[in-house]
Amino acid sequence: MDLYKVNGKIDIKSLSLEELKQEFEEMGEKSFRAGQMYQWMHQKLVRSFEEMTNLSKELREKCRQTYVYTVLEPVRIQESKLDGTRKYLFRLADGHLVESVWMKYKHGNSVCISSQVGCRMGCKFCASTLDGLARNLLPSEMLDQIYAISVHTGERVSNVVVMGTGEPMDNYDNLLQFLRLLTDESGLHISARNVTVSTCGIVPNMRKLAKEHLQITLALSLHATTDEKRKKLMPIANKYTIAELMEACRFYFEQTGRRITFEYSLVGGVNDTKEDAEELIALAAPLNCHINLIPVNPIKERDFIQSEEKQIQRFRNRLEKEKINVTIRREMGRDIDGACGQLRRSFMTPGESRQQEV
Repeated sequence: MDLYKVNGKIDIKSLSLEELKQEFEEMGEKSFRAGQMYQWMHQKLVRSFEEMTNLSKELREKCRQTYVYTVLEPVRIQESKLDGTRKYLFRLADGHLVESVWMKYKHGNSVCISSQVGCRMGCKFCASTLDGLARNLLPSEMLDQIYAISVHTGERVSNVVVMGTGEPMDNYDNLLQFLRLLTDESGLHISARNVTVSTCGIVPNMRKLAKEHLQITLALSLHATTDEKRKKLMPIANKYTIAELMEACRFYFEQTGRRITFEYSLVGGVNDTKEDAEELIALAAPLNCHINLIPVNPIKERDFIQSEEKQIQRFRNRLEKEKINVTIRREMGRDIDGACGQLRRSFMTPGESRQQEV
């Protein structure tokens, strides 16, 4: 239980139903009460113990004294005039800030959540990593980004993408518990097939996740086709080679039967050439994978530029000619600091940034 403690108190929203039943039994409460509380937290999405009206006042007070009940506070909500995308900036209990994005599609509502406060991976085209890593998010803090948005919009979330601030595989244990809670039939019960987790390529944890045999989609942030070029964009490439990544992707597919997605940010003049396309084909062809081309979001702290539209189309057409499954990501929320980390950085003053970040 130490994994889910905050200031010496157990973070109750991070516990599985079985863990919660054990807690209640140790308090001398009936186990079915744990089921009632679990439903209040993960189905009805209430924001406090006080709202759990079928539990006694004494039990609610005991829980309030004993446990931490994680509820994220929205401090800024921006809505795109272009496509209705909403960007949420949440304050955590310790004052740190995290971002989430709500996107409305014809097939359902999707939420992109953060897994860490900041990031230490150092990818050159990402705003999330500019101030480094402050800390990991608990399972409850990942969940409540979805819960808070569901309550605010009044609409059900059907798809979840763990692709916001942070590297999910750098917060592996908390991520795994989050996934189990998110897909639990006693909770929000989002289908595992509607959940995507991204990684910049922490190979040991990719292989570890594969052995869990979850039906989620794993999205590898590839962004380059050679080790030399990838090292210039992503420091993690100094630790794990592309050959090791491809072997981990093969292993993931073998263990889960789930097709891998390659995320490939197109940076003008850096990784969008004909040669890059040919090398990407060579990597993708032997694998059962999907390639998601992403026109890079320019950030003021870097000098990377987005590839020209005709170059993006040329790149896609070359992949499709070889029967590679490819899409170009639809840009959402460009007018509301849509890229990871932009809203959080724009919100904090320089003094706050130094105080809140490591």
